[in-house]
Amino acid sequence: MTAKKAAGETHSAACVEEAEDTVKELRAALRRAGITLPSLRVDPATVARQAPCPLVDLGRCSVEAAARLAACLPGEEACP
Repeated sequence: MTAKKAAGETHSAACVEEAEDTVKELRAALRRAGITLPSLRVDPATVARQAPCPLVDLGRCSVEAAARLAACLPGEEACP
């Protein structure tokens, strides 16, 4: 294995780990706001490449959860 390949694999693993940590943080923040996104996850198709570039799949949620999330975004006075 070349040093360049090893560095790329390390970078890729770090990107995936960062994405997983971000999903955990987002899930916890949403939980504190009383919002659940059941399908929230790192999109497996984006990490199943030789050089992963992870995307977060926010997934599907109820209309109520979407409305609560929208109310928590900047521009509103307070989260419900």
